[in-house]
This record gives sequence, structure tokens and C-alpha cells, in this order.
Amino acid sequence: MLPQDKLAQIVQRFEYLEAQLNAGPAADQIAGISREYAELKPVVDQIARWHEAEAGLAEAQAMLADPEMRELAEDELARLKAELPELEQALRIALLPKDAADARPAILEIRPGTGGDEAALFAGDLLNMYRRYAEGQGWTFQLLELSESELGGVKEAMARIEGEGVFARLKFESGVHRVQRVPETESGGRIHTSAATVAVLPEAEEVDIDIPANDIRIDTMRASGAGGQHVNTTDSAVRITHLPTGIVVTSSEKSQHQNRANAMAVLRARLYDLERSRADAERAANRKSQVGSGDRSERIRTYNFPQGRMTDHRINLTLYALDRIMQGDVGEVLDALIAYDQAARLADAE
Repeated sequence: MLPQDKLAQIVQRFEYLEAQLNAGPAADQIAGISREYAELKPVVDQIARWHEAEAGLAEAQAMLADPEMRELAEDELARLKAELPELEQALRIALLPKDAADARPAILEIRPGTGGDEAALFAGDLLNMYRRYAEGQGWTFQLLELSESELGGVKEAMARIEGEGVFARLKFESGVHRVQRVPETESGGRIHTSAATVAVLPEAEEVDIDIPANDIRIDTMRASGAGGQHVNTTDSAVRITHLPTGIVVTSSEKSQHQNRANAMAVLRARLYDLERSRADAERAANRKSQVGSGDRSERIRTYNFPQGRMTDHRINLTLYALDRIMQGDVGEVLDALIAYDQAARLADAE
């Protein structure tokens, strides 16, 4: 049974927030009230749909007593009885606790793993895959750092992705992505196995993570391109070292001012991710299932080019649509991961 008192409290809170917005809240309250209102609206809409179906069911049952309306009532009852379980499941999902970071932009980091030049080329393929997916979603994809190998692969890439529900959609992509294919550098036609690591971090604001000035060291240097060639002659590249954790972040675009801002944004995201990982570890003992453990060393997916197959090992999902996936059509994979996580959290709540 759905918790009727909780549903009533949610609707009551939503109506209060709506009245506050209509009355014109103080300037320092608008953002907070608007954010909570936007978070509650889809839940309240789902509650309304469920209540409407429940009322329709009661009305149809009452109509059964009228011979002239009986046939119509039976059709309506059949429709609503089939619809109600789906509405109830959707409402249960809407009531699940929200990840506070779901609505945030994301910092995407991609690095080659085992496999040398081929791993770097695959890292570049993954970067293009996520870029195309982001563009298809209407999101903003901003490269913060790109270090390329001599063959055109990626030695390191960082990007900021902004749009509606970015982190909620991409947060299960963190981990080791393995590729099986014949490398461009292989003359004998043998299939090689390589890997790249992906990290998706929620962007943190200054209010989330306070970084004292004496906790960081900032170095400037010349930006360099593939093979170590200098792409400019000014010391515009920035490297920030967080002394307490040893985390090092670099940014090497043309503007030193922008590089400082980019590097600080990435550093805040990494420190915020550390805080979230600690909290997740404390809760993990009480959870029956977890799609993304946050362990960057976990092998999560295999891309097998000879068979045109992609397999996500966490949810045993295999799709024979690798060409389409590498072109950025990863929505089906992300939907399956989100559905799996929701099902696991529903089971934990019972």
C-alpha cells in the first residue's frame, strides 16, 4: 500500500510552495523555493494521476449497478485495473529519495588504460561517443582539457557537460570500459583487448567544497600539444595540486584565467566526489544492490567490434548495435542502468 499520509504531506508542501511563489518571496528565498517546487512537481503530478485513476475505478464500479451503463463500466474497469499497477509503480519510483547531485552538471574524465596506443585511440572513441550523445540531448559539451597522442588518440580528456538531468543520466558510466578489436596499428589482423577508464563526477559549487588557499599549490607552465610540441609561447597552462589529498589537476587552454577556473572546478568536483564516496561506503552495508560502486577499477562494459556487441557486465545487458552505440546512441543502455538501480532501491525499501 502507498503511504497516504506521506502523499498528503507532499501535496500540502507543494501547494504551500506554490502559494509562496505566487505571493512573491524575498529575493534570497526565490532560488531555494523554486528548486524545491521544481523537484516536487513531477511527484505531485504522478500523485494526481494515481488519485484520478483510483477515483475512476470507484466510479466505474458504482456504474455496474446501472444496466444501461454496465458494458461501458466493464470496459472502463478493465482499462483502469490494467493501468493502476503501472501508475502505482511509477509513483513508488517518484517517491524514492533523490540523489542531491542528479540535477547538477557533470565533469567527464577519460584516460587510456592497458593497451598503449590502441587504448588511447579507444579513449578518443569514448570521448566522441559521449560528445555525440550530449549533443543529441541538447546539452552543452565543453572540453576543459585534451591531451592527444601522436596517433590522434586521447592521453587525457576532461569535459564539462551541462543540461537537464546530466549527472542523473551519466553517473553510472564511471569505471573501466574494455574494447576488443583489431587495432589500426595491427598488421596481422589479430584481435587485441584494451581499456579506458571513465569517471563522471557531479560538478560542485564553492558552497559545497571550501578549499583554503594554503591547501593548494598553483603552477603555471607552457601548454604543449601531441608529442610535446608547444602550441603557444606563453605560460598559460595551469596545474593545481591539492596538498592534503595529493590530487593534481591541469588545464591548458589559451587563457590562463580560464585555466585556473577550469582546474578549480575539476578539483572541487573530485573533492566533492570523495565526500560522496565516503558517505556511499557508510551506507553500502545496508544496501542489497548497487549499480555503480564508484570503484574506478571496476570493469563495467565490453565493446566487442568483431561481433558488433556491447555488454554491460553489471546488469547482464548485451546489445548487438555497437556501431549505433559508438555514434552516441547510448540512451537504451543508460535507461536500463537507471531502471536496474530504481528496482534495486525499491527492493531495499521494502
